[in-house]
Amino acid sequence: MRDEFGPYTTVLVAIINKQRDFAIARDEHWYRIPVKRAPTRALNAPILAFYQTKVFGPEAWAINYWAEAWKWEIVKRIELLPQEALHPRAQEDYYRIRLGELERLPHPIVSRKWRRITFIITTWERLMRAREVKELLHGDIWEERLYRALRKMGIVAEGRV
Repeated sequence: MRDEFGPYTTVLVAIINKQRDFAIARDEHWYRIPVKRAPTRALNAPILAFYQTKVFGPEAWAINYWAEAWKWEIVKRIELLPQEALHPRAQEDYYRIRLGELERLPHPIVSRKWRRITFIITTWERLMRAREVKELLHGDIWEERLYRALRKMGIVAEGRV
């Protein structure tokens, strides 16, 4: 694990379902989330990770990459994607999340069963240790302690998405 992040540092896992959006995150170092849909518990999360869908072929249905989130700012969608000026949501507010370099996780975090994922709020420790998406899910401090104890015993409880 990277020393600059504590084990309970908030990580927002977001879906990335277009090659173009992945290229923007990788090359232009930003990601967008509609303000209306952003999970309030994860606003200003210092880390974003990306769940990739079927368009990513061999990397599909998994979280393979993460990046530091340097800055969250509200802008109109048209400022982010001026070539889509006629888009129905062109004038809506979006978070532009400024990112550091995309980094590959030490191992993919796969979804072994189909899930409709939009966002998952998790921790840095879970992101670094999980092998399956269900292991990223968590609840209150007592559920966290129970989860850790079960994991230590080699038992991973089924989560809910």
